[in-house]
Amino acid sequence: MTHVTAAGLPIDHMREGDVEALVALWQAAGLTRPWNDPRADIALARRGPHSTILVARDGDAVVGSVMVGHDGHRGWIYYLAVAASHGKRGLGRGLSAVAEDWLRARGVPKLMLLVRPEN
Repeated sequence: MTHVTAAGLPIDHMREGDVEALVALWQAAGLTRPWNDPRADIALARRGPHSTILVARDGDAVVGSVMVGHDGHRGWIYYLAVAASHGKRGLGRGLSAVAEDWLRARGVPKLMLLVRPEN
């Protein structure tokens, strides 16, 4: 399921060894909160058939991510993040598009993006 962004970076499902890189990316992007364990969110997203985590890579480095899931009718996007070193290249747009495609392939007609006011 590898997609390539306009910036030439591949986007695919996360790998087992990506957990700490994802947590670091999310922390750097200001997406984590002390009361919410990102590792637990990763485990939950990977456990069921209705969610996944997609990552963009530059070589072996994780430089972008999006968590996507659905309830059968409405899709949700969480943890959309791009490393500061890879910003302004359309990577966030590419991750969003792949997440939309993932939902569309599962017949999900609506999409909700969660954004904090300070983001």
